[in-house]
Amino acid sequence: MTSRLSATDWTDGALDLLRIEGVAALGINRLCEHLGVTRGSFYWHFADLGALKEAVTERWCADTRTALESFASLDRLPPVERLRAMTLRLLDEDSASVERALRAWARTDERVAGVVAEADLAVFGSVQGALVELGRGPEEARVLAGLLVYAGIGFAHGEAGLPRPTVAEVDRLLGLIV
Repeated sequence: MTSRLSATDWTDGALDLLRIEGVAALGINRLCEHLGVTRGSFYWHFADLGALKEAVTERWCADTRTALESFASLDRLPPVERLRAMTLRLLDEDSASVERALRAWARTDERVAGVVAEADLAVFGSVQGALVELGRGPEEARVLAGLLVYAGIGFAHGEAGLPRPTVAEVDRLLGLIV
């Protein structure tokens, strides 16, 4: 990078590094290397690593809440299409890598943990609602929603050691569920 970085550039870079390498990579030297700048540039915007992590946390939490609001637009889709859209998101590697990194970070940051829990509940509620719309009773929909959501979380963490499902396999799974 040749121009002076803004605080937003630093948080973007930190989020990118978090997605690529995980929370352990969020160090000043590694981030400067990733962005191709010196440490002095970092200290122009942040007092220390804790201040950067606070800015990254605030940014990610705001972005996640915005995404959750747009997630509500899926409710306009027919229930099977809604389930399919949510399930296919799991096949996106960027999405899975962010999921892994943020869940790891949530183990050590209470605010990140709260937003992850909020997102999980929103997804669970949407999946359960879609299943009820498809004629499942509330208890059965709750159990099936739990199965699908926990499977999705597990997929994000275990995908490296397991075969990646195809779109056809996702469609077949949804056929079995609905």
